[in-house]
Amino acid sequence: MRGKVWKYGDHIDTDVIIPARYLNSTDPKELASHCMVDIDENFAGGVKEGDIMVGGQNFGCGSSREHAPIAIQASGISCVIAASFARIFYRNSINIGFPILECPEASAAIKAGDIVSVDTKTGVITDETTGETFHAKPFPEFIENIIDKGGLLPYLKEKQSR
Repeated sequence: MRGKVWKYGDHIDTDVIIPARYLNSTDPKELASHCMVDIDENFAGGVKEGDIMVGGQNFGCGSSREHAPIAIQASGISCVIAASFARIFYRNSINIGFPILECPEASAAIKAGDIVSVDTKTGVITDETTGETFHAKPFPEFIENIIDKGGLLPYLKEKQSR
């Protein structure tokens, strides 16, 4: 994965990621068109396929709605790096096959607009703009398999068909 960074701070909650007033749709692209609108009106119109989101502490806190990682993923973001994630956001992301990496050092050092590459298999995060390299803990093999299959349901369907 490689892309431009969209950077946000600590405690970005699910209502900021996708405000409740836009939850009358289940269409991922419609949700993506309103992603981050209350804190970054340029995000939805400016994000490009493959870009990377970086957040601070407790990213994805708030409600248990799975719309938040769906909106981010549908916007084109290839992964989220944060100092830490709310546990329900973390699990919802895995369930839809959306890679997220916890790395406080990367979260603190990477700046908005930097070009970053990520290897989820090894956990290596490289800020190509500065040349700095960071190491997130890679996913356990079973979670990597869920992400590779596109989420928990496709993973279970394949496993069941064997």
